[in-house]
Amino acid sequence: MSTSRRTKAFAACVAVLAATATTTATATATERNPLARFHGQHVDWHACALGADDKLGQDLDAAGADCADITVPLDYADPGGRTITVALSRLKATDTDHRIGPLLLNDGGPAGPSLHMPLTKSEAMGVVADRYDLIGMDPRFVGRSTPLDCGWDLGSAPLRSAGADRTAFRQEVTVARDLARQCERAHGDVLPYVTTRNTARDMDLIRAALDEDTLSYLGYSYGSYLGEVYTQLFPGHTDRMVLDGVMSPKFYNQTLLRGAEAANEAALRTWASWAAARHSTYGLGATRAEVLATVEHILDAATQKPLRIGKTYLLDEHVLPAVLIGGVGSDLNKRRADLAATVRLLARAADREPVEPSQALAGQLVFLLTGEGSAPASQMTAIICGDVAERRGVGSYWRTVQASRERFPLAGPLANNITPCEFWDRPAEAPTVLDNDVPALLVAATGDPRRRRGRA
Repeated sequence: MSTSRRTKAFAACVAVLAATATTTATATATERNPLARFHGQHVDWHACALGADDKLGQDLDAAGADCADITVPLDYADPGGRTITVALSRLKATDTDHRIGPLLLNDGGPAGPSLHMPLTKSEAMGVVADRYDLIGMDPRFVGRSTPLDCGWDLGSAPLRSAGADRTAFRQEVTVARDLARQCERAHGDVLPYVTTRNTARDMDLIRAALDEDTLSYLGYSYGSYLGEVYTQLFPGHTDRMVLDGVMSPKFYNQTLLRGAEAANEAALRTWASWAAARHSTYGLGATRAEVLATVEHILDAATQKPLRIGKTYLLDEHVLPAVLIGGVGSDLNKRRADLAATVRLLARAADREPVEPSQALAGQLVFLLTGEGSAPASQMTAIICGDVAERRGVGSYWRTVQASRERFPLAGPLANNITPCEFWDRPAEAPTVLDNDVPALLVAATGDPRRRRGRA
């Protein structure tokens, strides 16, 4: 064999050996850490806008943010199996000399998209934001992540009220059962993995893919629960943790608002006093009692016959309470004024006058009454049911509704109504028990109607 041929043969052998060594090393690393291929994945940061009509993407691009899709396992117990993607946005730290690391953001929900949050939080955090890479994440199956939509023709599944009597409640049982079966037919193969624990695992995989040792976190409402689960599963991987509107794992349950009835009724009374002080503007009553009587008149009318709003919407006793409770979730004057304007319109509808919805009310009704709300409602329901579903028996819901109704006439039947979770498969994992000493800043407001009783 000539010298040149021997040289080429030697080079080929070296290449084969190198490839074999690399393959062996990769196989060994994967065997040692089944998630190695996810942790070491290349993060392809790119422009955020998906097209000319994508305002969120355009706003992110204009602010200097970039976006990426991270590949994660559908089932962390089978990391070699099916994968899904989780969408991220990033606004990089500008104070690079004092950079702390990534700060992942969650806007609540469950199933709240959070890709937008680097834009809003960079303003609120001021100079502090300059020291972090602000990371927005649409949780698995939410927003721009791999999607989930059960194809429901109404979007209010997690936010329906039991109604005034046993007949109305039986209708709710049928609705909940049908929605659960429809979701099982559409997505039964993925429903066991639509959970908070898996979203927390996604967060830690994102941390690793970003080549960071620790992750800072800011989460609101349900986002506080997600942060709590992350600290429990990955206590050594946290840096700064801020949990705002703290939700206690002890009271995280499938009826979503259960435990917050008193706070919601108190918030309604506070709003009624605010509206009474502005009777000349809204005409709802000159005293708190008169305003609350107006609300009761609206509820009674919807019980007798659904309220017609415009040519499209019929608002019945099962959905109306969610409109009212949704309006008392803030003590800002603008939100209180929005609710007062809505109640004034509903009062006219209760008197069977023709009314047209305001832009704000139309948005609510589209979400609550039509298929346009199907995707977020499906995602919210799937997360809650995947986390904490348990078979209680249909009758137990009605008994709880009746027991709560006298003290909490509006919030009780809403917070304790049956949900599709009653007909869901049991969760693949037990609910998270919080038992760690990871330091975190807990933020809560007295009387917060979205916060359950108890301590986190």
